[in-house]
Amino acid sequence: MTTAPRPHRTPAAAPRPLTLGLWTAQVLLFLVFVGGGVWKLATPAAELAQVFPWVGQTPPALLHITSVLDILGGLGVLLPALTRIRPGLTVAAALGCTALQASAIVFHLSRGETDVAFNAVLLALAAFVAWGRHTGAPLAPRV
Repeated sequence: MTTAPRPHRTPAAAPRPLTLGLWTAQVLLFLVFVGGGVWKLATPAAELAQVFPWVGQTPPALLHITSVLDILGGLGVLLPALTRIRPGLTVAAALGCTALQASAIVFHLSRGETDVAFNAVLLALAAFVAWGRHTGAPLAPRV
């Protein structure tokens, strides 16, 4: 059985405050994730360990993997939406950033580190972008 292709639906116009909030959150996430990821990759581990003690107490691969994931997530929450090329990837990237921050919170709490407020804010922003770009104010792809 074959199915006819579904016509593309243009999303209804979202309220302006929601749209502004989403773009603001996306730019903030982009700056924090990409900036932080590049900084962590470019800074010697000994220097980073002074700021983040876990860096000196875990395998170097953990730092490298999380840094690359930060960069990819930051790029993903902004570029597909900005270019309108596969804007649904923004939702996937935001969900990935949410999972990364949830994992970071669990990791830090398991080590007895209770200062996870920044991770919680990033998690909330990423979850807001995931919801907003999926349901609240989805973006139509460029045609």
